[in-house]
Amino acid sequence: MSLPETIEAIAIDKTGDIDVIEKKKVPFPPHSPSNVVIQVAYGGVNFIDTYYRKGLYPIKSFPQILGMEASGTIVSLPTDPAVLEDEEYKKRGLKVGSRVAVNFLGVHAEFASVPWSKVFPVPDNVSLLTAAAATLQGLTAVTFLEEAYKVKPGDVVLIYTVAGGLGLLMAQLAKHAGATVIGTTSTEEKAAVARAHGADHVIVYTKENVVDRVLELTNGEGVHVVYDGVGKDTFLDNFKLTRRKGTIVSVGNASGPVDPIAPLKLVEKNLALLRPTMANYIYTPEEARYYGEKLFGYISSGVLKINIHKQYPFTTEGAREAQRDLSTKAGSTVGKLVYTIGGES
Repeated sequence: MSLPETIEAIAIDKTGDIDVIEKKKVPFPPHSPSNVVIQVAYGGVNFIDTYYRKGLYPIKSFPQILGMEASGTIVSLPTDPAVLEDEEYKKRGLKVGSRVAVNFLGVHAEFASVPWSKVFPVPDNVSLLTAAAATLQGLTAVTFLEEAYKVKPGDVVLIYTVAGGLGLLMAQLAKHAGATVIGTTSTEEKAAVARAHGADHVIVYTKENVVDRVLELTNGEGVHVVYDGVGKDTFLDNFKLTRRKGTIVSVGNASGPVDPIAPLKLVEKNLALLRPTMANYIYTPEEARYYGEKLFGYISSGVLKINIHKQYPFTTEGAREAQRDLSTKAGSTVGKLVYTIGGES
C-alpha cells in the first residue's frame, strides 16, 4: 500500500505535564525499507510513556508520537532484499494481514512503521486487545524473571505494586516457577486480585510496614530477589528486606528516579543490584523471537492471564485520562490500561 503522508496520533510538541498530550495530525514517521507497517488496533499504556512525556527519557525531535506498545494488522512488509533473505525474518512468517504486536517508540497512532525484529506474531487464540495489553509488560516480566534474576523453585520473591499490569504478570510467572510470592499494594481490594494471580502474601502498604512484614514472613532472612518498580520512595528499604547474597532489581521510576548510591552499600550483604531494561534483553532478532514466542506461548496456554482494567478512547482527553489514572499514587487501577485506536475488525 502507499503510505499516508499524515496520520492521527497521540503526540507531544514539548515535554511537561499531562496537558502537553494531544491527539493530533502528524507527519507519517520516517519509514525504512526494512520496516513493517501495521494498522494499529489497540495501544497499551505504560509508565515509560510518562517518562518520555516528562522528559526523563530523551526525545530527538518534536512532535513525538507516544506509545511503546500496540497491536494491529500488517499492511506493508519490508522491501529490503537483505531482510527478505534473513533467516530470522523468515522464521516469523509475516504476511500482509498477519495479526501482530509491536514494541517500539511512537506506535499510538493510526499506522506505525516498526523494525521487523520488534514485530511479534499473535497466536490465533489470542485477541489483539490482549496482545496490546500484554506485550511490553509481558516481555519485561518474562525477561526479568529469566535473566535479571532467574527465579527458581523455593525462592522467596518480593514484587512491589503487585496488582498493577506488570506486577500481576510477574506474580503469575514467579508462582509458575515454584517461588513463594510476596507483593505490596495499596488496598484490600487490590490484594484480593493479587492473591488470585499467584501472590501468597500481600502487604497493604497503607496499613503495614513493608520491611517489618517481609522480615516477619521470611523469619528475619529477607527475600531472594525484589522487583521494585516504585523507585525513589522504596529503594533504600530494599537493602533491609533482601537476604544475604540476594538481588535487587530496580524495575522502574514510578515515584521518581532512584538517588545514586555508593557501591560499598552492596558489601553489607553481598547484594547484587541491577537496573535493566527489557530492550537490552531482546536486542538481537534471535532474542526478540525467543522471548516473543515464550510470552505468547504462556498466554496461549493459559499460564498467563492478562487483566485489562480499562479501555480509553483515541482522543486527547482519553490519552490524558489514561496517563493520569496510571500515575495516581494508590489509585484504583488493577491490571492494564489500553487505548482503542482502530479496534479489532
